[in-house]
Amino acid sequence: MPEQRAKAHHRNRVIGTLRDEIAIMIEGELSDPRIGLCHVTEVVLAPGGKSARVFVSVEGDEATELSTREGLMAARAYIRSEIRERMGVRQIPELTFVIDRSEKLTARVDELLTRTRKRERKAGQ
Repeated sequence: MPEQRAKAHHRNRVIGTLRDEIAIMIEGELSDPRIGLCHVTEVVLAPGGKSARVFVSVEGDEATELSTREGLMAARAYIRSEIRERMGVRQIPELTFVIDRSEKLTARVDELLTRTRKRERKAGQ
């Protein structure tokens, strides 16, 4: 039983470190003009640790999201090599960047629910 807890703890530490390091690189070190204003929302590590999905929330429209994803995908090798140096490990997972639209969808659902509640109040009066 303790071994599983140790594995889970190690996995969570690796995920947290990946998220923090990638976020730092996106904010200040990547100079690709395609990369817009964005931040890392989540990193999902595959069970074997060979690959990771990096969910990125981008401010702007769909064109900005697509260009940001292209810029991040182009910078994958640089990001992996920098993480390898900073963490001091041999194996870094293969990174895939995914646009995270959950915040926008949540805001839209909240807006629609607010409108519905207002309509119900008006109809009830």
